[in-house]
Amino acid sequence: MTLKFILPEEVTEILSKLTGSGFQAFLVGGCVRDLILNRPIDDWDFTTNAEPEQISRLFPDSYYDNKFGTVGIPIKKIVGEKEQISVYEITTFRHESGYSDHRHPDKIIWGKTLAEDLERRDFTINSIAYDGKKIIDLFEGQKDLKNKIIRAVGNPLLRFQEDALRMIRAIRISSQLQFTIDNDTFNAIKQNAHLLSKISVERIRDELLNILAVPYPADGILLLRNAGLLPYILPELGDCFGVEQKSPKRHHKYDVGTHLIFSLKNCPSTDPIVRLATLLHDAGKPATFHITPEGVITFYNHEIIGASIIRHFANRLHFSKKDSERLLKLVRFHQFTVDERQTDSAIRRFIKNVGKENLTDILSLRIGDRLGGGATESSWRLELFKKRLAEVQKQPFTVADLKADGYDVMKIYNIGPGRLVGAVLNMLFNDVVEGKLKNEREVLLKRIEKLKKESKIK
Repeated sequence: MTLKFILPEEVTEILSKLTGSGFQAFLVGGCVRDLILNRPIDDWDFTTNAEPEQISRLFPDSYYDNKFGTVGIPIKKIVGEKEQISVYEITTFRHESGYSDHRHPDKIIWGKTLAEDLERRDFTINSIAYDGKKIIDLFEGQKDLKNKIIRAVGNPLLRFQEDALRMIRAIRISSQLQFTIDNDTFNAIKQNAHLLSKISVERIRDELLNILAVPYPADGILLLRNAGLLPYILPELGDCFGVEQKSPKRHHKYDVGTHLIFSLKNCPSTDPIVRLATLLHDAGKPATFHITPEGVITFYNHEIIGASIIRHFANRLHFSKKDSERLLKLVRFHQFTVDERQTDSAIRRFIKNVGKENLTDILSLRIGDRLGGGATESSWRLELFKKRLAEVQKQPFTVADLKADGYDVMKIYNIGPGRLVGAVLNMLFNDVVEGKLKNEREVLLKRIEKLKKESKIK
């Protein structure tokens, strides 16, 4: 099928250099799919009958250090005023056999034809090639794009046994594009779900975060559950379904698991870590479930137990230290109080616990939590709390936030470093926190002068 797309200059140059040297060359995979769908494209992948050594000779700056026939070509671009380097991958036609680890082929043989290469790929919509002039579609991928269907190439059982990570990828693409997964493909996912135990936790973590980054992440999480994949990815969430919350004196409409799905759906943040914290913020409820003699369901200290669960979860999936700490703080302190009678000191403790940098995130979690429980997005108490957060942050949180410092004390007192400097700064800090002084440099310098004159601190 002849179809002309406008391609970036560097993409056209790569195709031209390969074909001009007598080789076949095609764009393939997700980039072709997104060209047809008119979606933004970040990654451009090429396939060719040229072998890696031949590709490397054509592109002197390229590198090749793997057994999968993939050569990386760094391309420099100017974005705004900054230079960025993107890596475009060119892979030799190949066919594969033997997937003993259910992730990588044991044997790779360079192929001679495009058909050999396309038939080994995961889904029909990712098995479409484009040579710069015409579409090559051997597995009716364009038809599935039109019908919004995700279908495995060939036998779906074999496709997932070859690479079990494809099962999560099917869920991610489905929720990303709002496509339906073909029945045979979906049933094959169910039958092969146990193979996820063979996949590295890092790859599972990355695909989970990819699902949480799509416009409709809650749909993706529900698909994981319906496909039987959740126990191998998020057993902490699976444990929450069926844990009832409806009871006298309680506003909840759903069980814990359903509430968490709705919370994720309504979370205003697009940050995958914030969305993950929102999805798991009540993970401690199953362990703290209790019914009082009056029939009231309680979950006392579920946020503390939840933080412990999140710590084990983050360790299991090898999250970075930074992401782990964010998850922990958001879950541990999500149950914050917005009582209008709170003192400034109480709000300061909350800010210190959560971290200034996480305040927007924990408020996003609270909005998701409220909407996910059937409440309104906000309340007058929550809006007042937001205003007080802003006001309290204008106050210093440590001595280092004062507009005067130890050098000022030493200059005015005509002394060197020592205990007296710290004592003066602590008195200034306490006066500012209590509202007796403004945190303004001239005001603080005058106060230091007065303390010296009165000799209140020696």
